[in-house]
Amino acid sequence: MLPIRDENPTLRRAVVTLALIGANVAVWVLVQGMGRDPALVESICQLGLIPGEVLGKIPTGSSVALGPEFVCAIESSGSWWTSLSSMFMHGGWMHLIGNMWFLWVFGNNVEDVMGRGRFVVFYVLCGLAATAAQMLSNPESAIPMVGASGAIGGVMGAYAMLFPRVRVQTLLILGFLARMIEVPAWGMLGYWFGLQVVMGLPSLGSEAGGVAFWAHVGGFVAGVVLMYVFRDPKLVAAHKAATARALPRFGYPRSAR
Repeated sequence: MLPIRDENPTLRRAVVTLALIGANVAVWVLVQGMGRDPALVESICQLGLIPGEVLGKIPTGSSVALGPEFVCAIESSGSWWTSLSSMFMHGGWMHLIGNMWFLWVFGNNVEDVMGRGRFVVFYVLCGLAATAAQMLSNPESAIPMVGASGAIGGVMGAYAMLFPRVRVQTLLILGFLARMIEVPAWGMLGYWFGLQVVMGLPSLGSEAGGVAFWAHVGGFVAGVVLMYVFRDPKLVAAHKAATARALPRFGYPRSAR
């Protein structure tokens, strides 16, 4: 299921959400060479998060192959700062576009009820929680982890709690068939979360690369919990009034009061 748009009004321009999208795109263009080698591989090696390196589980001087011609050298242990830098790295065009699309669909409303400053802190903390979850799933992994999807998973978790009944126009793809449907946010996001858990179970302890499912899970759970800390009651009340005027048939979720 691919979310296209929601029916949720916003009170202010989503400046932080747009800035985060701009930052990710800028890094992709200026640092990662828009996916061209060697810039792409070098950025993933140097700025991606390698769990075994950060936790000191891999000896200095070790290496991991990212392809027939590219090798990441493990130069030092405890590179904690890659927990932040990895949140702005991506592995390909579709990885970037998919993440930024989900951030735009769900981020603007979460920013709306947290305020800009709180939303920045919330986003970063969700990203850090996501990297921690992925490291715990395989602390000795030498595979670099990149992507904003863990932090965006936190945004989606907060959205599911704040606006569970808001309708999301979703593209449903079944083989060669595709159709537009409307589903409540709790259904679409609950399905996404469940899928990450199911797909993540076989990857526990695996040394193979692929999707960082447990980063998604960790980010989502962090978003659910941190939402209660970072929501601004005054902005929630204002958003509640705007939603009641725009969507009287759905009302406003009790969880956001």
